[in-house]
Amino acid sequence: MKIGIVGTRRGKTFKAGIESGGGVVTAVCDVSDEALSGAREHWGDVVCYNDYEQMLDDAGLDAVIVSTPMHLHAPQAIIALQRNIHVYSEVSAAVSIDQCRELVAAVARSDATYWMGENAIYQRHNVTIRTLVQRGCFGTLTFADGEYLHELKDLNERTPWRRTWQTGVRGITYPTHQLGPILSWLDGDRIVRVCCEGSGSHFDDPRGEAYHDDTCVMLAKTERGVLIKIRIDMISERPSVTCTYQLQGTKGVYESARAKDGTHRFWLEDHCEDKETWRDLDEIEDDVLPGFWSAAATDMAGGHGGSDYHAVRDFLLASQGEEPWCSIGIHEAMDMTIPGLVSQASIEQDGAWLEVPDSREWH
Repeated sequence: MKIGIVGTRRGKTFKAGIESGGGVVTAVCDVSDEALSGAREHWGDVVCYNDYEQMLDDAGLDAVIVSTPMHLHAPQAIIALQRNIHVYSEVSAAVSIDQCRELVAAVARSDATYWMGENAIYQRHNVTIRTLVQRGCFGTLTFADGEYLHELKDLNERTPWRRTWQTGVRGITYPTHQLGPILSWLDGDRIVRVCCEGSGSHFDDPRGEAYHDDTCVMLAKTERGVLIKIRIDMISERPSVTCTYQLQGTKGVYESARAKDGTHRFWLEDHCEDKETWRDLDEIEDDVLPGFWSAAATDMAGGHGGSDYHAVRDFLLASQGEEPWCSIGIHEAMDMTIPGLVSQASIEQDGAWLEVPDSREWH
């Protein structure tokens, strides 16, 4: 498959996964000539473009990886889908409900595959938990928690789009790294209503303009009655934790590490000696991980601990009609994206509970 990449800096991390999935990058696009020069050094014999639509029209692509700023993901995905070019879109899928509706309609009209590249689903520990859930080790799932605690004020200045779309809007503006793994554990369940509140704004950017609430917390309920809590904080001064998770079921609990040198721990009724003794998830991972993860050599794994490798490889397999390990098509992408957008309406309504639309009913 001939692959094009728009947004070349982020796109570099996908090389091993593209090659493993049977693809080759033949064209790259960026508004920065410096970035294109670096992409040429990384990818070798590729055609470089400054104009995205020209690349789509002239490069003979089978698929495109959209790794541009967040507000461009949906419009650029739609343009490719209109040409029946498969799309791998970075997260989130869209920045408004209107964009979501337009994207869902474009997928319905296209013969191409749409895939959202939520890589946290493929992180080693999250894959292990999903496998244990599928084996019934947690019993009936009742509660899940996801946090993204990553101070990014300096990064906002280096990538100014974040200042608008991530730290310039109240509510949950970057939900998929938390909701992706959680919804993969819930296996087909979806969020039906959310509410959101914030801690208030206590920091200004270098221009003296206030960031949005330091911490925002969204509560969510699913169709099956599972309670979910999502916390996002990209502002507060603190050591970075990035992604943390908890999962509670009637037969067990999981808590991910809250420090880089911490322990991912679990208690499962069928795997632990007593109710007071936690176990380290690392102790059982090699025995639990499915074959696709175990077979990947560490030195080929690519960015984000191997998750980029597996996410883009699954996309290429799916677009060629093969069965991926985890489907992240248009409706799964909406299930991860839309609750965050609805939370932004909730926080402006003093934390009101609001219904989350189901994209499956839109067409």
